[in-house]
Amino acid sequence: MTAYPQNLFGRHHPVAPPPALVVVAHGSRDPRALSTVRQLLDRVRALRPGLPVHLGHIELNAPLLTDTLAGLDARGTEAAVLVPLLLSRGYHVKRDIPETAAGARLHTRVAAPLGPHPLLVDVLHARLTEAGWRTPADPAARRASGVVLAAAGSRDPESRTDTARIADDLAARLGVPVVPAYACAAAPTVADAVRALAARGRHRVAVASCFTAPGRFATQCAAAAPGIAAAPLGTHPAMARLLLHRYDQSLTTRTPLTAPALASA
Repeated sequence: MTAYPQNLFGRHHPVAPPPALVVVAHGSRDPRALSTVRQLLDRVRALRPGLPVHLGHIELNAPLLTDTLAGLDARGTEAAVLVPLLLSRGYHVKRDIPETAAGARLHTRVAAPLGPHPLLVDVLHARLTEAGWRTPADPAARRASGVVLAAAGSRDPESRTDTARIADDLAARLGVPVVPAYACAAAPTVADAVRALAARGRHRVAVASCFTAPGRFATQCAAAAPGIAAAPLGTHPAMARLLLHRYDQSLTTRTPLTAPALASA
């Protein structure tokens, strides 16, 4: 039912429905990834009842983003905010998602990726703690400790800049060095980062998982951990809050609006 608030003159005006939130996941052949993302969206819905929340994938899983946007158009949805379930800038954020949005037959905005952001650091810290990490109080033990921040990797320098900033923010939280490392497309690897820390006398090393869900890269990076390996970010409550923050931020800061594509003749 449409809400009609009453103004001071006793007249009613219809309230426009909020733009739909479309969470854009990468997609994975690992079935745990899709299950995790769906549970995360359920958390988002619980935090914001009444907000239409949808899922679209860039590849590998249904629904694809193009199909999600077409379905929204078919249901008469006028506007949507696309929030990448991605942790840094890169090709998908800069090209794939905006180009798909531009081809949709509804108004769209593309929000910023999830990182860097303090809420993301909250989740990384929580996952490390759950895995058994404790920053030592003893100065000597702290000097022997370090963390590797494992991320997917990208050839885009801005993606690496974002990951490095996340690592710096996590280091400030933990009080020990945090070295970014990558599963592909960038260096160093997790194993190389572990060796680099060891060369600095830091032999107590944990791996923080900067991945949204379980999958091949997250598993590969965890296997290279010499000790503690944190779980992916997953369905942590702060992830749901961060998705909503990027949605709200997109509307508040007026990120560029993409007009509906014209129907082909």
